[in-house]
Amino acid sequence: MLKASAGLFCIFSLSSLAAAQTLASTPDPGSSASASYAAAPAPKAASSGNPVTFSIWERARNDNWQWFAAPPYTNTYSYLQSLLRISVAQRIEHWDWQAELAQTWVGPLPSDSVSAVAAQGQLGLGGTYYAANGNSTTEPVAAFFKQGFIRYNGEGDKNLRIGRFEFFEGVETHPKDTTVLWLQNNRVQQRLVGNFGFSDALRSFDGADAHYGSGTWDLTAMAGRADQGVFNMNGNPELNVDMQYLAFTKASTNGRIVARAFGIGYHDGRTGITKTDNRAAAVRATDHKNIRLATYGGDVIFTQPAGPGTFDFVAWGALQNGSWGELTQSANAAALEGGYRFISVATKPWFRGGWWRSSGDPNATDTKNNTFFQVLPTPRVYGRLPFYNAMNSTDGFVQLIDKPWKTWDLRSDLHWLDLTSGKDFWYSGGGAFDNKVFGFTGKPANGHTSFATTADISSDWQATKNFAFNSYYGYGWGKSVVGAIYPANKNIQLGYVELIFRWGVTSGAAKPK
Repeated sequence: MLKASAGLFCIFSLSSLAAAQTLASTPDPGSSASASYAAAPAPKAASSGNPVTFSIWERARNDNWQWFAAPPYTNTYSYLQSLLRISVAQRIEHWDWQAELAQTWVGPLPSDSVSAVAAQGQLGLGGTYYAANGNSTTEPVAAFFKQGFIRYNGEGDKNLRIGRFEFFEGVETHPKDTTVLWLQNNRVQQRLVGNFGFSDALRSFDGADAHYGSGTWDLTAMAGRADQGVFNMNGNPELNVDMQYLAFTKASTNGRIVARAFGIGYHDGRTGITKTDNRAAAVRATDHKNIRLATYGGDVIFTQPAGPGTFDFVAWGALQNGSWGELTQSANAAALEGGYRFISVATKPWFRGGWWRSSGDPNATDTKNNTFFQVLPTPRVYGRLPFYNAMNSTDGFVQLIDKPWKTWDLRSDLHWLDLTSGKDFWYSGGGAFDNKVFGFTGKPANGHTSFATTADISSDWQATKNFAFNSYYGYGWGKSVVGAIYPANKNIQLGYVELIFRWGVTSGAAKPK
């Protein structure tokens, strides 16, 4: 079963070298296991020659699912995943380049976890991986060109990159304050555009991006075409999906306030694919017009020292308009969050709470679509038990974050979920990932809005500079929306354990003394 996973083999064959080498890749964006690998920054120019940096990143995970019951189909199963990334990079004066290959493997997948009842659909991500890879193999595997770009670096925060790369909206600045940094990485970034880091094949873009900044401000622009991947193991082809992004970010001089204004243009030209919305299936099947949307918004992170700790506040909001095929798009979404972190306590316990609401569509037969569209996000950053996303969603939550050691993070979330409109869908997924399916899925709400309650706990331990061990367990209690579709059992569970290995070496670099 493991013979297909070259990544797992590399972990053990290279581990004896790890302690003697320098880690080349940057940390994951945020301490949460929901975030994925971040590409190495431009290698620093050396005084002697132009050394080449080689790096390896491997993630091995064991997923254990109990989806909502849909007999006679299998809703309880386990499978393994492996994602191996091998990259080479070099800096030559003002220029740098990077080339990266990825090898993905997942299995053994269940072959009977896709219900014939359309509303029940795929019973967990095991069913999703099986369906996305042709419904023909329980151990899909592929190797593909993950990233390849050239970048010009000006003075300070000024650069231009062209090629294939990953893109994360919301992380245009690099806060030095650890509280602001965590909030940016875990409560702002990738709400609308990300690499879908929890998936095995991830997402890249073919295009260009640029940063122009100085000191406390940054202007970022990006235009790209999305590549295949996420649940489809072959990440090589491009999709007929493109987006444009422009953002201005400003931080206060003391680093306790970071504010951003952004705009996103989105186009989906896959006119042969049926769109996911609350219209009747027969009506949607005849809509072959493009999707063209504009999303405008902003967010602010604010922290204020008080007593033995720090208060934090996060606000995020967006408006959306354009053409949803034959319909006119008009939607919105907003989030408000706050918390208090005890900085003077050894483990820095952090209590937070918040609220999210995105608009849903109340009328399936008019000429408007009011469902907020999440574009190309990493949905698990905000919904860690992945059976829903942030579309047609109202989410109240509390969370507790603790740090027993410098390298060990604990987190627990409790969510109260409702659908904004009972005449719309229960949506899930993270957007376009191949040219055969839409990318977001929808199940009818049947007039209900009471959705689910979820509770989870996670542990992320950076054991050494090369090895990290992560684990997660989540449980969901389905309510009337879920019960109308899965009457046999409306509860859900997911648990996983995960190993991440990083290794890198720079040829020609000075050896440590």
